[in-house]
Order: sequence, then C-alpha cells, then structure tokens
Amino acid sequence: MNHPAPHVTTSPFAFTQLLSSTRRGARLARLLAVAQLRSWDAPQDLTERAEIVVAELAANAVLHGTVPGRSFRLTLALEASPGLLRIDVTDARGDRWPQLRPVGPVSDASLPVGGRGLSLVSALADRWKTLPYPPSGKTVRAELVRRT
Repeated sequence: MNHPAPHVTTSPFAFTQLLSSTRRGARLARLLAVAQLRSWDAPQDLTERAEIVVAELAANAVLHGTVPGRSFRLTLALEASPGLLRIDVTDARGDRWPQLRPVGPVSDASLPVGGRGLSLVSALADRWKTLPYPPSGKTVRAELVRRT
C-alpha cells in the first residue's frame, strides 16, 4: 500500500558544536550561542537569558563533567513561532548529575565561592532537567520561552 510519508517537523534553526572541555571552550560556547541566536534574529530577551544559561551549563560541563580527552557538546534548537529555545549541554560524566543547592539564609562566613550556577539557570530558564546520554554521559537541557 502507498502511504504518505510521515511529516517530520524539524526546526530550521538548529546548531551543534563540539568544544574542548576547558575554560576557553566554555567561553567559546557562550560566544557561539550569542552569535548564532543573533544570526537567527532571536528576540533579545531570549538571547540575553540564553547567554547566561549557556555560560553556566558550559562552565559546569568543564568543571564537573570532564573526562580527559573528551569534549562537551553545545546544541541549540529554536522554534521561532512559539519562541521556544532548547539548550543542551552534553558532557562525558554520566556518573555526576547536577544538584541544585537549597536556597536559604547565608552568613558571610558560610558564603560559598561557587555553586550558584544552577540557581541562575533555574531563575532564567522556564524548565531544566538532566537526561542520560549513553553510553556514559549526560545532557543538561534548559528550555527558554520568549517572554515578550
């Protein structure tokens, strides 16, 4: 029987890049994300929030997800009509999943030097989650929706 081929909807706005698991690679991920979103004429509010989210997720991949000799991957997918941006940062350490630190009163003496990245991601993204990336990695996915 002849059946019509299923219609697969893919975003014409998709970007993927492997980057070195270094501080320079994390910085480059942020710069590439902003340049790509601007080339797609993404809304400014989405681009500004995405810049911070990519910076934090890439920094986490470099600090906590590094396996010697392995890169991390940045993927952006923009669905322009609903204004939805999906940011995926994939690293090689599937055994270390991110944990959001509880927010509460903090004294100057107990103020940690780091650890606020996922709090920023939670505040700026509409949703975020961690997914396994077989055979041994993980993907942290953040979704941002246009707010204008």
